[in-house]
Amino acid sequence: MAKVLECMFFSLILIFLIFVYTLSTPRTVRSIPQPRAAPNTCPSRISNETITPLDNTKHLLVSAFMDQRVKGFDIRIIGIFRRDSIQPLYCVFCCSGHISTTTRTTILQHTDNFGFPFTTTDVMCPIPQNCKATHVSLQTQQDRVKVFNQSWLPIRNQKGKEEKKFDFTVCVSTLFGDYNNVLQFAQTLEMYRLLGVDRVVIYNSSCGPDLDRLLQGYSQEGFVEMVPWPINKFLNPSHGWLFSRSGGDMHYHGQQATLNECIYRSMERSQYVLLNDIDEIIMPYHHNNLKLLMETLQHHHPNAGVFLIENFIFPKEHFEPNGKFNLSQWKGVPGVNILEHIYREELKANEYHRYKMIIQPRMVEQTSVHEPLKSFGEQYKVPVSFCRMIHIRGGTPPLLPVRELIEDKRLWDFTENLTVNVDKALERAGLLS
Repeated sequence: MAKVLECMFFSLILIFLIFVYTLSTPRTVRSIPQPRAAPNTCPSRISNETITPLDNTKHLLVSAFMDQRVKGFDIRIIGIFRRDSIQPLYCVFCCSGHISTTTRTTILQHTDNFGFPFTTTDVMCPIPQNCKATHVSLQTQQDRVKVFNQSWLPIRNQKGKEEKKFDFTVCVSTLFGDYNNVLQFAQTLEMYRLLGVDRVVIYNSSCGPDLDRLLQGYSQEGFVEMVPWPINKFLNPSHGWLFSRSGGDMHYHGQQATLNECIYRSMERSQYVLLNDIDEIIMPYHHNNLKLLMETLQHHHPNAGVFLIENFIFPKEHFEPNGKFNLSQWKGVPGVNILEHIYREELKANEYHRYKMIIQPRMVEQTSVHEPLKSFGEQYKVPVSFCRMIHIRGGTPPLLPVRELIEDKRLWDFTENLTVNVDKALERAGLLS
């Protein structure tokens, strides 16, 4: 028994000595910290606005698009730049959650500025290697520090993103001044629907309450895409097309910027884009819809990417004399009744002829209002006997008498369906009496 107790005593002493030694001996093996997950270093300040000021400049950014048609570049940022303060800029990309190194940009001002201080501008830049870019930012310095304080634009037209495809898109720019021409708007939209248009994109600075109600219905059904265009918040936009006559910061409420933005917005979604105003209808005269028209034109002109349609003015001051379409249900609806105006002005050989366009968007790089500035294919002026633009507006001064105008009732070929569809749209908006 004594020997057992003695063994237990020595065992306890040994355990105590080992414990003391462990505490007093410096550790040579330290715990290795677990690797942290790579942080998402792209800032949270992502702009979903249509117009975004570029910090430390007088410039505005509109949208960024993937565009690899021009060798050496991957991204095209559409902006509105002040022409007298262009400075070097650098692109920075968000690459799967990490910021890339900066790349020097090439700045391309659109040549049609009409003398205004601000003009539509493209900022071109390459994407660094091994960068799967989702967003892009511009900065005036080549360092990376300042980028955290700037806005990021989402890069659109990314490959692999499936979207609904359209045959025809109409780009309308821009609504301003509380525009409330409801009846003509409804008639034009329904006329385009009958001609085969799938989508109408409208850039809206301001419109009247009645038109707003009408457009809400079209937006809900997906036929109209409304794009906010708060240009007045940033600039003093001109109501005219020439600076020497109208003054202001930029041509006609930024019309050229919206047309170019709409082309790129539609580039991967629409086979053809029509560039015109809401009081204009590009009307085929040998075919009953745009699809048949374009199949014929492309068959005879396979290399053409731009089709120029000549403008014909139908003065709203002259009316069809019998009042055939002076319909009672439309009397309380504000706006012009296009079916009442059947007389058009003749083209004058010694005057400049204005055109609007049907384009293949992937074959146009930059556009002005009446013709492209840069394109990749051929241009074709469509004969007026084949297709012309019905432009119902105030007549050209001095206003000609009816006897000197030409009767043109092409719109009446569609009235059976047109009037019914317009009634439905107006009734849906609560605008029929």
